[in-house]
Amino acid sequence: MTRRKHWSLSAKLALVATPFLLLALVATAATLWVSWQLDGGAAAVNEAGRMRMQAYRLSLSLGTGEMAAVPAQVREFEDSLAVLRHGDPERPLFVPWDDTVQRRFNVIEQDWKVFRSLAATPTSPQELRTRTISFVEHIEAFVQGIEHHISRWTAILHLLQTTMMAVVVLGALVLLYAGHLFVLEPVGLLKQAIEKIQGGDFDARVEKLTRDEFGTLAQGFNGMAENLQSMYRNLEGKVAEKTAELEEKRERLESLYEVTTLVAHVTTLDELAQGFARSIMRIAHADGVALRWSDQANQRYLMLAANGLPTDMLEAEHCIHKGDCDCGSSTGPAALRVIPIHALGNTKERLCGKAGFETLVNIPVCLHERLMGEVDLFFHAKITLSAAERSLLEALASHLASAMENLRLNALEKEAAVAQERNLLARELHDSIAQSLAFLKIQVQLMRDALAGGDQKAIEQVLEEIDVGVRESYGDVRELLLHFRTRANTEDIEPALATTLRKFEHQSGLQTHLQIEGHGLPLSPDLQIQVLHIIQEALSNVRKHARASQVWVDVQQQPEWRFEVRDNGIGFVSDRRLDETHVGLRIMSERAERIGARIDVISTPGRGTSIVLILPAQLTPSAPLLTAVALDPH
Repeated sequence: MTRRKHWSLSAKLALVATPFLLLALVATAATLWVSWQLDGGAAAVNEAGRMRMQAYRLSLSLGTGEMAAVPAQVREFEDSLAVLRHGDPERPLFVPWDDTVQRRFNVIEQDWKVFRSLAATPTSPQELRTRTISFVEHIEAFVQGIEHHISRWTAILHLLQTTMMAVVVLGALVLLYAGHLFVLEPVGLLKQAIEKIQGGDFDARVEKLTRDEFGTLAQGFNGMAENLQSMYRNLEGKVAEKTAELEEKRERLESLYEVTTLVAHVTTLDELAQGFARSIMRIAHADGVALRWSDQANQRYLMLAANGLPTDMLEAEHCIHKGDCDCGSSTGPAALRVIPIHALGNTKERLCGKAGFETLVNIPVCLHERLMGEVDLFFHAKITLSAAERSLLEALASHLASAMENLRLNALEKEAAVAQERNLLARELHDSIAQSLAFLKIQVQLMRDALAGGDQKAIEQVLEEIDVGVRESYGDVRELLLHFRTRANTEDIEPALATTLRKFEHQSGLQTHLQIEGHGLPLSPDLQIQVLHIIQEALSNVRKHARASQVWVDVQQQPEWRFEVRDNGIGFVSDRRLDETHVGLRIMSERAERIGARIDVISTPGRGTSIVLILPAQLTPSAPLLTAVALDPH
């Protein structure tokens, strides 16, 4: 049995429209070709017209004796002949050649040879006039031959345009009819059937079925109408069934929301365990609950929270080993188990049996396939759990596992933050005060040597150095106390820079200026902190050594981040080698090297110093900046 081929709606419409589209394309292509011929012939007529003018000009020059212009006019006329003979590749210019046009063009070329010879031999004005008129008449005949072709192409163009209009009108009429036949009529039948259904007539059907998408739609509508008719007949039963399903889903969502809210607000493990035990006991309608947590080897289970259990059971099962009872004895893949206590035998010897419980529901608490503990629900009656109830209890246990893990991770994060802050403090002490203390230690040893030698001048010099070192240490301490109050902004570094400069003005009495240009992507908080520390160290060097009255901080955000700290102080002789006497510059260079940046120092004695920090383009907010590296005290 052969199957009939079904044409889709798009195939039908394409089949109707394709012939007209092909005709339109052919007519358009022919129109373009004819237009191209017309453009080329018109350009040839213009060029031939120029030849007439050039002949008159050459005749005038010969008649008046202006022989200096004759060579240029001869070349110009010969260029026009060449263009007409070979065409112009830069524009549509070509002659529609046929026998007549070719013959007339050959006459022009022969006349031109005679006419050009007049420039070399004296000629009377009358003869020159006669030859010029004859020559121009031959050019005119050549132009008329071209125009004859143009008139024929113009007529063809008008015919093609008329044909295109007829094709468009006919195609529009055919498409309108096809649209009515294939689209509007099926839509109208479907609309009538829908209106009958809306009016309560569930027997309404679409009778005329086509073999396209509307036919498929009509079949679907007829099937839907049959389902509606069937549902309407036993509507009350289905409504009750759906209501029960919705109520079950509502209770499930309410339970999940309750546990999610609990997980989001608790801050301690005991609060989480006690709250979860109360919630799951109420949700499962259990008579007792025990929440047990396992050790790493899953050999011991510690009771974190319980509710509804007798005191002797709580005391005896505060910590149980694996295999001591049905609790904590899961083998194989972790899965929810419903354990009938009355069927285990020796019920009275079990604490849960003595308490009157008949059924135990054991729910493993797992995270990433790792068993972390279990929740035990106790019931006085014999129960069974549906698939939905099992899924709900497992979902609640999964929420508990995630909450426990979050509490653990939060504790680790706080511990890491404290360690990070300590590392930062150690680095700041190492990079500032420790350097000064090392200097003071050296000076104390020098003082001892001077005292032992009785050198009063050396003693006074060392005392002066110690005084300078103590004052610098005091200034460094004040700087650290101020710098530790400066925090990076998560979006823009400008507020932190402004705060740093205000504190610097208050501490040093120097006038500061902040200028920011461009708009770039914001720096990450870790990167902002490192940039601020480098700028603070540069300001500290200005305060200690520059003897300046003003400080400028210029920030350029595009095409790369560029920070410049410059002063109008005494300056120094720049030296790329950083020895122990350039502590501040070495500290800044080390910080910049850790974040992949570059420090340039430009200084001129008597004209101030400029320190430039340039961040490479790859240091964007999305680039990872490891805090452990950025704050490494070594």
